[in-house]
Amino acid sequence: MALLIGAHQILEMACKKAYKTYHQQINQLENVQREKLKIILKDETLSYEEFRTKFPLTRYSDWKDKIENSREQSINLLNGDKIIRFQPTSGSSEALKFIPYTQGFLDELDQAIGLWLTSLYLEYPNLKHSTHYWSVSWLPESQRKLTLSDNLNDDSALLSFTKRFLTKITQAAPADIALAESAEDAMFATVVYLVADENLGMISVWSPTFALQLFEIIQENQQEIAKVLKHGKWSRPSLNFLKVPKSAKQSKKLLELDLNHANAWKKLWPKLELISSWDTASARHWALNLREKIANVSFEGKGLWATEGVVTIPLNGHYPLTYQSHFYEFLNLADQSIVPSWELKVGQIVSPILTTGSGLTRYVIDDELEVTAFYHQIPCFKFLGRKMTVDLVGEKIDQTVAQHILAQLKSEQYLPISLLGVELNQEKKPHYVLLSEGEAELAPTPEHIDALLKQNFHYELARNLGQLDEPSILHVEDAWDYYKKLAMHNGMIEGNIKPEPLKKMRSLLD
Repeated sequence: MALLIGAHQILEMACKKAYKTYHQQINQLENVQREKLKIILKDETLSYEEFRTKFPLTRYSDWKDKIENSREQSINLLNGDKIIRFQPTSGSSEALKFIPYTQGFLDELDQAIGLWLTSLYLEYPNLKHSTHYWSVSWLPESQRKLTLSDNLNDDSALLSFTKRFLTKITQAAPADIALAESAEDAMFATVVYLVADENLGMISVWSPTFALQLFEIIQENQQEIAKVLKHGKWSRPSLNFLKVPKSAKQSKKLLELDLNHANAWKKLWPKLELISSWDTASARHWALNLREKIANVSFEGKGLWATEGVVTIPLNGHYPLTYQSHFYEFLNLADQSIVPSWELKVGQIVSPILTTGSGLTRYVIDDELEVTAFYHQIPCFKFLGRKMTVDLVGEKIDQTVAQHILAQLKSEQYLPISLLGVELNQEKKPHYVLLSEGEAELAPTPEHIDALLKQNFHYELARNLGQLDEPSILHVEDAWDYYKKLAMHNGMIEGNIKPEPLKKMRSLLD
């Protein structure tokens, strides 16, 4: 315990500089941002006004060839800096993307993490006396061959060396869990470590469905987990590469608890004080379920953090711009104008444009944000959702992906109308439904649709982790008529309904 408390104290000291600088310069947004642009571009003479005329807006497709060549040649063709790692992800334009992480870019992320950690220590001081669980960056099973570097799956690798060393002491579960042969084994190992840790004080995940899945696994495998903890031996041989935790005390406690009661979890983890996850847009329903699952624990929503960079973090009840990390512009969705951060106004609906130390310049993140307030001079945002995308649990299926699938399946006798992302269903978890008409015998199998969707990195990951159920086929006589009725059932006005290749629906018709 003394080592744990000491590590937190040193970690807090290491993070305080970011918090102090953020607040010292909080009324100097324009000056800080203009200087940040010069630092990133390594050009002291180029003004922002010249920059915006010289460099166009970009998306991943504009960088793809340079990134692929950088990976093949082991050099950085974007900005010349040494690339520490290529972080795999997916998004609106690509099934699989690789984002270059340079040391400069990692320093930018470290700044935001230090700010967030210090704010947590200030608001929840008891966290300095407990362990934390931060979910690692999971890879889909088909992409495990990508784990060629030791830090690819370790989110703590985003931190500086000192902070990374300290978090290994304060973390409840080792990052090596992500290297298990299957997602099922990795999830099981994770819950064993969590249950073994009576000092667990915080659970930080991205999707609330992931946290709900962890708790479900604990409930479904209560006896097996207790046996592993009692004897200190894995029940699954594939996990023998991991050190097994042992705790007769936690084993006994687990068997005595009825985890269907919200109060029981706090008995398992008496120090549990905070759960953090997404809680806006499509995550809102599941975040509410998560809050109801565990009683007497505080909840904090996540800021906007993409693989390509960070935009906001939670701070004093707001979600302000992490203005000291990258250079930020915003696409005003009302008139398509480009607005620098210091000219934003409350009520604007925007998409962030990042210029970062990774080498990506004027990179558009296709998320919709609302400017909600100002924290001193710093704009604050609310995440509204992803443009032209369905994102039930973090899988990010884009309209172009849906259009490609529908085109593959279409024939003279069979017409797929739309791919529906269904949030709520009494019998299934969130899942996708193919709506179609025509000859029923020509309809694809759910397995075929699943395989096509699994070409998307984050969809496959969500399926591996059990956050999404298998797709289903909804074949009807008149698909357009059903689509209209379904859209109205989900709150749309009939005159505004148009057939879309991809559509999120809260629920299906009874």
